[in-house]
Amino acid sequence: MTTFFKGLAVAAALLSTAAQAEDQPTLKAALQLSGTVAWEVDTIKHNGFDTQAGFSLDVMDVAGSSAARVALAAGEVDMIVADWLWVASQRAEGRDYVFIPYSKAVGGIYVPKESAATSLSDLVGGKIGIAGGPNEKSWLIFRAYAQQQAGLDIAAETEQVFGAPPLIFKSALSGELTGAINFWHFGAKMEAAGMRLLMSTSEAAVALGLNPDTPLLGYVVRGDVIEQHPEIVAGMVSASRAAKDLLASDSAAWDRLRDKMNAKTDAQFEALKTGWIEGIPAAGPVAEEDAAKMLALMASLAGEDLVGKASTLPDGTFYVPGS
Repeated sequence: MTTFFKGLAVAAALLSTAAQAEDQPTLKAALQLSGTVAWEVDTIKHNGFDTQAGFSLDVMDVAGSSAARVALAAGEVDMIVADWLWVASQRAEGRDYVFIPYSKAVGGIYVPKESAATSLSDLVGGKIGIAGGPNEKSWLIFRAYAQQQAGLDIAAETEQVFGAPPLIFKSALSGELTGAINFWHFGAKMEAAGMRLLMSTSEAAVALGLNPDTPLLGYVVRGDVIEQHPEIVAGMVSASRAAKDLLASDSAAWDRLRDKMNAKTDAQFEALKTGWIEGIPAAGPVAEEDAAKMLALMASLAGEDLVGKASTLPDGTFYVPGS
């Protein structure tokens, strides 16, 4: 086939795909495309995993989680990304939101390369930077771990600095902090820059009897969307898994995403790629017994400020295929 006819064939295929997408139902999502979810969404759209699954994913970029949650509550979109603890708190208030697993990546606590610290007890008297606020989940888990293992109230015995992830990242690299807890992708960058992982959140979770494979972040859809369009939600689950499988097995898929990943060095790029892949949850529904244990711990540490009225795991929190 000549180059001319090859070009016509490609153009025809693209037009056919576009026409197919126009004829399919749409799943509207409000997502923060400066975050890591953009890598999966881009992979879904680039490879047509959504249209292959019978729907078209329409993404609205938002500045943060608050804007996404407002859009979901107002019915402007069908889906956002949030953690399931928030979903549980919303269900306890009567809002019919359902969680679809996206990632189990949670990071850890990092110390400067030259630090002599080998345990959380070695941070006593120091300054810990924490991305988010006092109810950040990893910080709560480390507090519970320190109390259980060493009888240490680490919140009382250290100074905490709370801030946005980029601020904690910069402060950690500048040497202002004794230790730093950050979102996993900033943690990957800190490690790539020479900081040392003192303890992973997963390690602390295991010691507390929690299952570290319980995914924390996920796609959140309204219950009426599942009820009225179950095939679209099932299609999103399929498209998400197809993107994960591709990214877990094909380095070229990552090379295509590199410009979107804000990786300043090869080390950062490799750390981000590895961290994202390690965070892929197992296919299938979330184990509710494991989630209930985590909810009970979070409720005991942070109370209604974190989990609202959800003292126990509300029925229907997690998406079950075919439900």
